[in-house]
Amino acid sequence: MPTPTAFSSTTEVGHYIHGRAVASTSGRRQAVYNPSTGAVARQVALGSVEEVNAAVASAKAAFPAWADMPPIRRARIMNKFLELLNQHRDTLAAMITAEHGKVFTDAQGEVTRGIDIVEFACGIPQLLKGDFTDQVSTGIDNWTLRQPLGVVAGITPFNFPCMVPMWMYPVAIACGNCFILKPSERDPSPSVFMAELLKQAGLPDGVFNVVQGDKVAVDALLTHVDVKALSFVGSTPIAQYIYETGAHHGKRVQALGGAKNHMVVMPDADIEQAVDGLIGAGYGSAGERCMAISVAVLVGDVADKIVPKLAERAKTLKIKNGMELDAEMGPIVTKQALERIEGYIGIGVEEGAKLVVDGRGHKVKGFEAGFFTGGSLFDHVTPNMRIYKEEIFGPVLSCVRVKDLAEAVKLVNEHEFGNGVACYTSDGNVAREFSRQVQVGMVGINVPIPVPMAWHGFGGWKRSLFGDMHAYGEEGVRFYTKQKSIMQRWPSTIAKGAEFVMPTSK
Repeated sequence: MPTPTAFSSTTEVGHYIHGRAVASTSGRRQAVYNPSTGAVARQVALGSVEEVNAAVASAKAAFPAWADMPPIRRARIMNKFLELLNQHRDTLAAMITAEHGKVFTDAQGEVTRGIDIVEFACGIPQLLKGDFTDQVSTGIDNWTLRQPLGVVAGITPFNFPCMVPMWMYPVAIACGNCFILKPSERDPSPSVFMAELLKQAGLPDGVFNVVQGDKVAVDALLTHVDVKALSFVGSTPIAQYIYETGAHHGKRVQALGGAKNHMVVMPDADIEQAVDGLIGAGYGSAGERCMAISVAVLVGDVADKIVPKLAERAKTLKIKNGMELDAEMGPIVTKQALERIEGYIGIGVEEGAKLVVDGRGHKVKGFEAGFFTGGSLFDHVTPNMRIYKEEIFGPVLSCVRVKDLAEAVKLVNEHEFGNGVACYTSDGNVAREFSRQVQVGMVGINVPIPVPMAWHGFGGWKRSLFGDMHAYGEEGVRFYTKQKSIMQRWPSTIAKGAEFVMPTSK
């Protein structure tokens, strides 16, 4: 692969409303950093209530014509957008690396997984088909159809500035809604670039709008009477706030929260495969994934075999500027996040866990001011420790030792989060029983990060999801539409006289 071109724009990142880039009028700005250098790369506008109102008004005005457009024509626009995304995949990936810090190859993978959702959304004519029953009662036919909600919004996190928005807006738009995206202010550039590609694809003005911002913009969307539904991905406290506030204002809400994903390693597991899985899933993207493995649950005597191998690999991770193609791990997104992560390592030591590998204070030659930390590894972690209970969201892997499968399942099930989990084993019965008994939304058997493909949908259990429906897939189609049931009878079949009883099939 040739050396990719880094994203180096210094232009302020503003909003995108009614088909064009819009400079902010709020006067509020926030710095966007390059995590590898630690330097300010550009500024992002922070939207006001008035700017949110303008975006909602644009979307509301565009909705009637867009909802009335035949689904096949909406699909054709999405298909053109798909073509443009494939052409500009590396441009988007470079933007992600420049503002988030994840390595370029991982950013390419993020864009590709987002593209998968767009491909799924191109099938919207089939996905919107309803049900029909002929002669449901004498002379009466009954059918259902799904119709769009109106103006909907997405509030998305920093760790996947391209993929997570694509969990939302392609399906929402294809269903006939108009969408407002409030991306993370830490890595805002991909959102405006995607809006420009949608415009090039032929999307009518107002169908997709972007409002940059912070809590001011979020609260404006949560309380706006014309916003009918909100999707969110982020931490559990904010997910609960989004869910409760949105529901209070009569909105449909889908709020995906935090995670503490476990990987159970059984004594009969392939040790090398398990180590590979833990290293990639624990330290990939610097642990800043909602599906990262942060707890290794080591069953029986397998701990003594695995921990030394994990330590060896953690010490030799290739930690570099993410634009270097051999990099395995890049920097942390912000200095504040770096300080929080390294603070948790100190807490783990104080609580009595054994710090096998200490990644604190890691420096990369030529990027000494960057927000880098090394991979950290704890052993003998117990469930009462904060490093076990709380989401660190960084490259810190905690090893917990248990005696058998039952104890491992109990440990996982008693945690407040239930986003993802994995089990490495060579025993089919263990795999089957683990899959059935574990109280987690996404399960991998010898798969460390079981993120479902576009047509299956994504979502956790317990305090990892607030709401009834998972993201994308057919669950996404249901979330972004409402069902209507129609019963029809024609005059020649109507009996004369008033009917005072409930209609039946007789």
